[in-house]
Amino acid sequence: MPTNFERPSQPQRRVVVTGIGLVSPLGNTLEESWKALLKGQSGITQITKFDTTAFSTKIAGEVKGFNPDLYIDKKEQKKMDTFIHYSMACSQMALEMANIKLTEEQLLQTGAFIGVGIGGLPMIEEQLGKLIARGPNRISPFFIPGVITNLAAGQVSIKHGLKGPSYAITSACATGVHSIGEAFNYIRYGRADYMLAGGVEATVCPSAIGGFSAMRAMSERNDTPEKASRPFDKDRDGFVLGEGGAVLFLETLESATKRGAQILCEVTGYGATSDAYHFTSPAPEGEGGRRAMAAAVKDAGLKPEDIKHINAHATSTPIGDGLETRAMKNLFGDHAKNLWVSGTKSMTGHLLGAAGAIESAWTILALRDQIVPPTINLENPSEDCDLDYVPNQARDGKFKHALNNSFGFGGTNGSIIFSKLE
Repeated sequence: MPTNFERPSQPQRRVVVTGIGLVSPLGNTLEESWKALLKGQSGITQITKFDTTAFSTKIAGEVKGFNPDLYIDKKEQKKMDTFIHYSMACSQMALEMANIKLTEEQLLQTGAFIGVGIGGLPMIEEQLGKLIARGPNRISPFFIPGVITNLAAGQVSIKHGLKGPSYAITSACATGVHSIGEAFNYIRYGRADYMLAGGVEATVCPSAIGGFSAMRAMSERNDTPEKASRPFDKDRDGFVLGEGGAVLFLETLESATKRGAQILCEVTGYGATSDAYHFTSPAPEGEGGRRAMAAAVKDAGLKPEDIKHINAHATSTPIGDGLETRAMKNLFGDHAKNLWVSGTKSMTGHLLGAAGAIESAWTILALRDQIVPPTINLENPSEDCDLDYVPNQARDGKFKHALNNSFGFGGTNGSIIFSKLE
């Protein structure tokens, strides 16, 4: 008999991605955003959502022209902060791309892991202002359900009738990868048959910009916002906050094949670790990130040299990019110089809880189209960043396996591998 710590022996099911929905600073659909990314366009601009006069950082990767009316009834929108709007939109687009009509029986085995790093800060600010200025009777009855993180998944489950597991994973900037990785586990071990999984975030607001600025974590390159996020460059001076989200639709290979679905990729490996070191700084040598990548490679049944493309966490912070580079070199050894490493936050900014999800989408599309997005603004790589970061121009090439990294405050790390279906 297995112990409480052992998983009963059972065949693992193969898991594939058949749908992606995405909203980003580069566009409000998957393909619009992808085209802009491959062109090396930046979605980072001056902040328009509030007056930044008193703030040291005045730039962000805002979502532009998003219309929630396309996805949510008007009377329902006021019950949700913007991160839930993004969750509803991305989930609907993922289901539409997957082109699936779930039966009542299938809905019992369909869930949603849609994570959020922080949650509804804009609505918290708004309602706190009402409380201070006009008293508790002016607080909206929709305040609490509008800001709590699990409603990103909960509202999606309600709209689409998903009766399987539904909750929000919150692990700072690793949230998106952890959400997708855990959904992958649920399906391959038979705990669910279909999952919506990803991450969303909408915190371009005074408290977030002010809070991160107080930590001296953000770029202050306000005069040239499109050049502010510059992973691996010696002149990087901090990250740029972004917003948006991405949700994947995952199912078994057997299901997708039977219904003739367009299969975007197979999910083959997932690793999660903790640094147990510091609440903001990565561990020395990027040791926790190295172990997460190594765990994902082992889980996929691959060797390190099988990986060709990595979408790096690459936040454009002075310490983080160098330690991630060190982690890759320590794991991949001589093969590290053959890797194609993309720092796509150079174009979107850092989407916090949505970062791992949107960067998983980029990794999947890179596999699909056999083209790797660039790292823009990489003009003078710093001495501690000496790999091939696909500088400033997308690159065509053949590859079968790609890895996405996401690392977060508290020393939480996630790595996930996507593969071309053989």
